[in-house]
Amino acid sequence: MKKPRSNLRMPTPVECPEQIRAVLTSLEISTDLIAARSLVLHPEARELVVAEIGDDGREYLLTPAAAAKWREMSAAALSDDVVIKIGSAFRSVDRQAEIIRAKLAEGLSLDEVLCVSAPPGYSEHHSGRAIDVTTDEGAPLELEFEKTRAFHWLAKNAGRFGFALSYPVHNPYGYDCEPWHWCFRPT
Repeated sequence: MKKPRSNLRMPTPVECPEQIRAVLTSLEISTDLIAARSLVLHPEARELVVAEIGDDGREYLLTPAAAAKWREMSAAALSDDVVIKIGSAFRSVDRQAEIIRAKLAEGLSLDEVLCVSAPPGYSEHHSGRAIDVTTDEGAPLELEFEKTRAFHWLAKNAGRFGFALSYPVHNPYGYDCEPWHWCFRPT
């Protein structure tokens, strides 16, 4: 007699570089969680250029192609009287681990942290193609960004420049909605 098939999908084992596995272990992040959420490994970009210099003088780094398209997109937005700026761009695996440790030190649980921050090695920011967009219209990195002219402009126009919203409501990766997080996905 045949066994009935289960509709439950077993996570496939996660293969990741030893450096990433060590960082995950130090943060007590299980590779089972990575597999269950189907998170994608994002190796650190090898070639980065300055895409934008913030008002505070901070340099925001992206891959050359992403930086060029960002500059085109931000100029197009400005020509429509919409200000978009980079609030975060390339982030190393080590920096991602620091962010998670800081949130844990603030008293957040690991589950809470992993709803708003990717595990080290699995952040699109490592790729040098992801940006967190800010605007002069409101507080940065808040859900209210969805109500800004900047978000509406991005939703309508970002695709023309190769950028896509990574984490909409009910995204398949288990992250909270991040209307400010856009990633360059060249075709």
